[in-house]
Amino acid sequence: MKLSILGARVIDPSSGLDQVTDIHVEACKIVAIGAAPAGFVAVDTIDAQGLVAAPGLVDLNVALREPGYSRKGSIISETRAAAAGGVTSLCCPPKTKPVLDTSAVAELILDRAREAGNAKVYPIGALSKGLDGEQLAELVALRDAGCVAFGNGLESFRSTRTLCRALEYAATFDLTVMFNSQDHDLAEGGLAHEGPTASFLGLPGIPETAETVALARDLLLVEQSGVRAHFSQLTSARGVALIAQAQARGLPVTADVALYQLILTDEALIGFSSLYHVQPPLRTRADRDGLREAVKSGVISAISSHHQPHERDAKLAPFGATEPGISSVELLLPLAMTLVEDGLLDLPTLLARLSAGPAEALRLPAGKLAVGGAADIVLFDPAASTVAGETWLSKGENCPFMGHSLPGVVRYTLVDGRISHQA
Repeated sequence: MKLSILGARVIDPSSGLDQVTDIHVEACKIVAIGAAPAGFVAVDTIDAQGLVAAPGLVDLNVALREPGYSRKGSIISETRAAAAGGVTSLCCPPKTKPVLDTSAVAELILDRAREAGNAKVYPIGALSKGLDGEQLAELVALRDAGCVAFGNGLESFRSTRTLCRALEYAATFDLTVMFNSQDHDLAEGGLAHEGPTASFLGLPGIPETAETVALARDLLLVEQSGVRAHFSQLTSARGVALIAQAQARGLPVTADVALYQLILTDEALIGFSSLYHVQPPLRTRADRDGLREAVKSGVISAISSHHQPHERDAKLAPFGATEPGISSVELLLPLAMTLVEDGLLDLPTLLARLSAGPAEALRLPAGKLAVGGAADIVLFDPAASTVAGETWLSKGENCPFMGHSLPGVVRYTLVDGRISHQA
């Protein structure tokens, strides 16, 4: 199919392009930006005047809940939700049932994602068998099955020696390891950031050092092993400082932050709403400011949703008995646009953190608009507003932003030149 997108403000952070122009698509690819190629006659056109055309967003952490947790979500429902948020490429974590530690599970996820056709899915394989932190998973077989990186989530390795051997093995095959750095012993039993808010509410705390102690250890192991490393879900200003120091020393490390960590603080817990129960926890205003500054400077090169949909019952118990996580991929672009509205980032920088940055971190074939490249495009109206929850595609309604009016509306999401979402 031949498609022309006419009159959009085209922003491609990877090339620095930012101008009002046209995009022409044929056979899943972008064939021209600007004037149409000779002989090109569009079968369909999109009048994009007043809209921004950008690379489809790349989200490094979207729990699809399939296989094993169909009451919380499915590949069909959560990739539809992702497309509604402007996402064309996403990574799914290995915490499924069975765990994503075999080729069969990776192939199942990829087959079902292709059938759904809403977004491109890149699995993150388990670093250890069963995520139990004892035996190394079959990393090369998982890579060959389509896994783009490997991690253990918040499940820690039983032995630092075993972790070190795993990193050395991954480095041998130039595999990327994704860390969620949190010391198990310091975090065990905690529900909120250890500080005045947790004390006031009587909630057991998770100290900042749960992140920084684990992060310092992990960075030293990365330096020793030479492995490519991506640090996910940073929550503290001191943690960001450790990443900045490592990057300054030349370590091959990148980092992302959950979008809600750039918006919320632990003060949101005052009403005991389980919708704000997340792991790692929301931290202080000073930490949020540190994360924001790191996103602005590029120390944190990726903003992700860290989407974790839950069934209604998972959030109905008393705070400490509820399951952590926020369902938010459906609002990724409008929520992120609040950072532009607040003057923290300009629009091209924000789009870089949502597309080119995450794609480069995990070496994904995504995140840019280029002639000859895949026509993965988001078209959005920056002047319109999205009312969160007015339409909702995710199975998980555990979102604290429901009812909020957010800047920007995703009008179209295109995957390989095919419209996967239209407002």
